[in-house]
Amino acid sequence: MGEAAKHHHHEHSGEKLVDAARNSLVESGEQWTGMREAVFAELARHERPASAYDIADNLGKARGKRVAANSIYRILDLFVANNLAMRVESANAYLANTHPGCAHDCIFMVCDECGEATHVDDDAVSQRIRGVAAESNFTARRPIIEIRGLCSACR
Repeated sequence: MGEAAKHHHHEHSGEKLVDAARNSLVESGEQWTGMREAVFAELARHERPASAYDIADNLGKARGKRVAANSIYRILDLFVANNLAMRVESANAYLANTHPGCAHDCIFMVCDECGEATHVDDDAVSQRIRGVAAESNFTARRPIIEIRGLCSACR
C-alpha cells in the first residue's frame, strides 16, 4: 500500500472522542441524549469490538437497572449511519470510530484467537472495490472488507 493511498485522521480518545462524537451527531441534525452518550462512552472504552449485549449488560450494571439490547442496537445503528461507530459484521460487534463523522469504507483485520479488530483506511482499496461494484452496475453504499486471521500477538 502506497502512503498516498492511506487516509490520515486526527484520532480522538477519552472525553475528546465523546465530545467529537456529540458534535458530529448534532451537526448531522440528530439529538445527543444521555442514553446515546452513555452507549457511545461505553463503546469507546472497549479496545476490541463490543456487542450490543456487552454494552447493555455493562450499562445495566452501572445504572442498577436492566438495559434492553434492542435499545442499544437502535442507537448503534444510528451511530453506524452517522459514522460514529463501525460494525464488524462477522462478529456482530461494534467499534467506536476514533475520527467521528469521517466517512470511509471499513477494512478490518480480525484476529480469530483474541478477537482484536484493527481498522485500516486505504483509499486505493476502497476505490477499487467501489469501481468493481460500478462496473457491475451496482451502487455500493457501505463496503466492508474483513480479513480473518491471526494478529501479531497471537501468531
